[in-house]
Amino acid sequence: MPHSKTIVVAINPTASFGKSREVGPAVVARLRQLGHEVTSLSEPDFVQLTAAARRAIAAQPRAFVVVGGDGMVHLGVNLLAGTTVPLGIVPSGTGNDMARGLGIPLGDTSAAIDALVAGLDREPRAIDAGIVSHRADGSDATTQTWFANVLSAGFDAIVNERANNLRHPKGASRYLVALAIELARLRPIRYRVLLDGVETVTDAVLVAVGNSTSIGGGMLVTPNAVVDDGLFDVLVVTTMSRLSFLRVFPSVFKGTHLGDPRVSVHRVRRVRIEADAVVAYADGERVGALPVDVEIVPGALRILH
Repeated sequence: MPHSKTIVVAINPTASFGKSREVGPAVVARLRQLGHEVTSLSEPDFVQLTAAARRAIAAQPRAFVVVGGDGMVHLGVNLLAGTTVPLGIVPSGTGNDMARGLGIPLGDTSAAIDALVAGLDREPRAIDAGIVSHRADGSDATTQTWFANVLSAGFDAIVNERANNLRHPKGASRYLVALAIELARLRPIRYRVLLDGVETVTDAVLVAVGNSTSIGGGMLVTPNAVVDDGLFDVLVVTTMSRLSFLRVFPSVFKGTHLGDPRVSVHRVRRVRIEADAVVAYADGERVGALPVDVEIVPGALRILH
């Protein structure tokens, strides 16, 4: 159990402009105003932030709070999964999909901080997390990555990969450019998928492994996923034309795509995904090239709620 009274607050290093710049200091100020001992981590980049966070968590703080988007949540999940230190989330990113799935207030810093403060007085909620076994980039060695929201290994991951490799434009419009490029190149991918050991070979455009419900700022890819049921919802969207895909794609924002006969969801504990030239992303962060083995670990993560 945590034995320190300190609350560690880790602030996204890239939150240096706009309203998001003010959120981290507001969280720290509010907690200190309430009499909490707070260690604020504001490092110049993610490498240094991760190292500082790891040192702080080794001291078993009362809680570890991340201020930012899904990338910051992903950092927290990978540091805390399997420990007794609870994770607090104050969303200030672009997508905030994990916070959305957990019912944490979005777009209202005061409400999000209120929810965090209330959570400190309650028993943390135990939720599941996924652990991904995969090859490290440029190596044959196997490494492991945790995630709490969604792992994607299809069209959306390909768009992410394209966007990350574009130098221009900057910001959210880079994703739209990448989306247009990859939509023009849309083609089915031959997958070999093992669902709890049962093999399926299929041509598909999208495969996603959901512990929670959404990606991309509210795209409800696995709308019925539950974060504490011990199961993944695995979404498979089989081959369709570009026009059909354009018709189905908007329905993902409402979660109504599950009614399409080319869309299936499988509830499983273990998944292996194989395909050529496809990179997996988890919680919006690059994991590495397929194949990946994914397993759910019930109750691996404690969340302030």
